[in-house]
Order: sequence, then structure tokens, then C-alpha cells
Amino acid sequence: MSADLAEKTDRYERMLADAIDAAEPRPPADTPLGGAAADVAEMAASYLEDGRHFRANDDPVNALASYAYGHGWLDAGVRMGLFAVPDDTDLFTT
Repeated sequence: MSADLAEKTDRYERMLADAIDAAEPRPPADTPLGGAAADVAEMAASYLEDGRHFRANDDPVNALASYAYGHGWLDAGVRMGLFAVPDDTDLFTT
């Protein structure tokens, strides 16, 4: 595996894991928007898990794609107002 792919995969895995930790659902859980936030959070966590599975099976390209997709889901949720994130973070495109 090239060093660039390994470094980028490492970075995207950390970025997604940190983003999941930083994002706090805004709407109450028992509302439709709360359900949407839960769905987005579940998708992001699933893509993180998938990426780790791909990595463990020596498939860094699909691992990187999974981390990027997971972050995209979470970033979209932040942009839609489903999650509150710290003002001092550079993990999102807010």
C-alpha cells in the first residue's frame, strides 16, 4: 500500500471518529427530526465500522471510501441543523 493511501486512510478514519464524537443531536429524540438525526448518526457509525472491517481485510481503498461516505452523511446532518458541533472544530463545513 502506498504511503499516501495509508496516511489518507488513517486521517479519514480519525476525522470520522472525531466527528462522530463531536456531533450532538439537536432535535428531541422523540420527534421526526430527532429520528432523522439518529438515522444519520447510525449511518456515520456504520460506515466507520465498515471502513475498519475493510481495513482489517487489507482493502484500504474501500476503507477510505467508507470513511469519506460516513463523514459526508454526518457533515450533511450538521449542515441541515440536526447536530450541534463545537464552534472551534474544523471537522465540518459549517
